[in-house]
Amino acid sequence: QVQLVESGGGLVQAGGSLRLSCAASGRTFSPYIMGWFRQAPGKEREFVAAITWSGGYTYSADSVKGRFTISRDNAKNTVSLQMNFLRPEDTAVYYCAAQTYWSGTYHLSSDYNYWGQGTQVTVSS
Repeated sequence: QVQLVESGGGLVQAGGSLRLSCAASGRTFSPYIMGWFRQAPGKEREFVAAITWSGGYTYSADSVKGRFTISRDNAKNTVSLQMNFLRPEDTAVYYCAAQTYWSGTYHLSSDYNYWGQGTQVTVSS
């Protein structure tokens, strides 16, 4: 069983930065892809960024390109999301997710089979 625990959320002013972290635990943790999603009130969960565990290839949503950077530390079983130039529209609960098999895509919630509990990010204007 894989457990994912996010940390690093909080309140920040527009233009500021936050760094989210996701710590994974489990007897054998070897995902194919790790991803970050977010869900704002009244909206569907949306893809933010993903990274392949072995090669470190990254993918990002157009809305965060140039502002958010995903990275991973295989030795520590952690994945991070550095968020710069934050905007009020980035306000959401951010979720870490793991895909332990290759589903063919990386941007759909259904691609991932393990999820963290989420961490709140609030950006004030």
